[in-house]
Amino acid sequence: MGRSLVLNASFQPLCVVPARRAVVLVLKGKAEITDIDGGAFHSEKMTVPIPAVVRLKYFVKVPYRARATLSRRAVFVRDGFSCQYCGEQAENVDHVNPRSRGGTHTWENVVACCRKCNTRKENRLPHEVGLTLKCQPRAPKDNLFLIVSVGKLHPTWEPYLQMSGSAS
Repeated sequence: MGRSLVLNASFQPLCVVPARRAVVLVLKGKAEITDIDGGAFHSEKMTVPIPAVVRLKYFVKVPYRARATLSRRAVFVRDGFSCQYCGEQAENVDHVNPRSRGGTHTWENVVACCRKCNTRKENRLPHEVGLTLKCQPRAPKDNLFLIVSVGKLHPTWEPYLQMSGSAS
């Protein structure tokens, strides 16, 4: 059973729901199918394609916008699961400015890091051990909370999440 991305009437991503819930929204006339998954739900009298993306027919005002909290998984997703010093597969989370030196635990100071680089850096600044960051860490895009909660993205969701290659 798949999942469906629910878009506001303005094509803004709202949430991810089970495909069955998306079909119910379509059958009740509250949403329309924007992209299909390829399969179908069958009943005695009708067949409904499994939606990958549905768009609500009316605009829903969202008073609070969910943000991804700073977590190990969220940092890995933001950095594409690769070490921000050497590009290898990341296994650890590293504070660029170590907490022992007054560094904060914020998006702008935390990066994904491989074990080798993390051991090499220890509690020093990157330039002190000859390491350079591939890109400056920053707070993630608004849609990262969807990616972190779902895990793997359906290929048809990418244009709606306004991503370009990676989640950074």
